[in-house]
Amino acid sequence: MIEFAYAATTSGNTPAAGGGMSSIVLIVLMVAIFYFMLIRPESKRKKQAEEMRSSLQKGDWLTTIGGVYGRVVAITDRTVVIETSEDRVRIEFLKSAIGSVGTLDEQAAAAQRGSRKAKKGAEAEKPVEAPVEAPAEETPAETEKAEDQE
Repeated sequence: MIEFAYAATTSGNTPAAGGGMSSIVLIVLMVAIFYFMLIRPESKRKKQAEEMRSSLQKGDWLTTIGGVYGRVVAITDRTVVIETSEDRVRIEFLKSAIGSVGTLDEQAAAAQRGSRKAKKGAEAEKPVEAPVEAPAEETPAETEKAEDQE
């Protein structure tokens, strides 16, 4: 049985040497695509978020990932204390819970700039079509009322 297996590998039916090389190239290409499409952009976002959290100062306005909006009153190496209202309500959060920094107007303007870029790209791809309104149909009750009035 072992001789049969050995004989099968030494026969002239072996695959071409280039077949193995092309599969290796495809695997390397897929890894490169995953790196540039998924891993690299995510690491850039993490780095940007870490820089934003490390640059916090007292008096900055921020929004947490849970939607709580307030002004920074104290900062430690791991936590941030924010004041959420004029009643001087103070809440302590981890720095990792900070979603964005800036006033609500600044955050809305930044979000609007981002949505404008997305809309411009979508408008460039498809032409704008005028909406077509269908004529309003009369219901049987409206038809009867019109007949009664005549």
